[in-house]
Amino acid sequence: MKKILITGGAGFLGSNLCERLVKKDVQVFCLDNLFTGVKNNIRELGKYDNFNFLFHDVNQYIHLEVDEIYHLACPASPIHYQRNPVQTTKTAVIGTLNVLELARNVGAKILIASTSEIYGDPEEHPQPESYHGNVNTMGPRSCYDEGKRCAESLAYDFHRQYGVDVKVARIFNTYGPKMTLNDGRVVTNFVSQALKNEDITIYGNGTQTRSFCYVDDLLDGFIGFMDSDLFGPFNLGNPVEYTMLELAQQIINMTQSQSQLKFDGLPGDDPKRRRPDISQAKEFLNWTPKISLAGGLSKIIEDISHRIEL
Repeated sequence: MKKILITGGAGFLGSNLCERLVKKDVQVFCLDNLFTGVKNNIRELGKYDNFNFLFHDVNQYIHLEVDEIYHLACPASPIHYQRNPVQTTKTAVIGTLNVLELARNVGAKILIASTSEIYGDPEEHPQPESYHGNVNTMGPRSCYDEGKRCAESLAYDFHRQYGVDVKVARIFNTYGPKMTLNDGRVVTNFVSQALKNEDITIYGNGTQTRSFCYVDDLLDGFIGFMDSDLFGPFNLGNPVEYTMLELAQQIINMTQSQSQLKFDGLPGDDPKRRRPDISQAKEFLNWTPKISLAGGLSKIIEDISHRIEL
């Protein structure tokens, strides 16, 4: 039976990936220190004999005989990664170094979860993998942005120097069930506020854009990438672009909310436009998102409505 390690397995992406893989004929090891992960995300998976939870900090080396590693461990929302920026950088760099050493020692394939944040506030639009980015090394987001850039550098150095089978996935805004409701991400913020008929907070003037990928589509990309013999990097995200005003209005309409829009100051170094160029993933992975924003929002609205107190 194939053995698969998922670091950050109790987080949003990790727990959804655990749920997908545990239903296959594989042994799943979910590793998390619960810094931002939530034990409740994986509670139902305890009924599977092929699921194993390991309470462990990825910043400490651990030896496991596994065949594949999905390295997702790292705070990923500004509220969480800015809460302890030094720890965030350590997790992105030392944690990645540890799992790369593990992959090298046991001969495992490893997929590194990178991010669209490595492009910073981009001056090229949409962002192809060849774009080197526009990142402020001293800004409030730099612990995450530069941490992930260093993680990519380590991954390819391990490939070149030691022959490790690495894969780098640059994830653009992804949403879906099991997102933490207080993590400050725009979809959960807007949906929670709309369901409560509270004012919806728009930072800046609302013309900044994002591209939203439903988690099921992203996981299809992850698994297809892992099963390939390719190294990437590949942008994984939905290339359809929306302004924050458009997103807020669609959520208000879908929830039949009485919410009004409230405007606040734009955080430092917040990207003004973000949209992935996924032509490489289309060509080499035969991957493209299938779930529309409306289809995905209907699912997360239902999920959040069951989890908040109205």
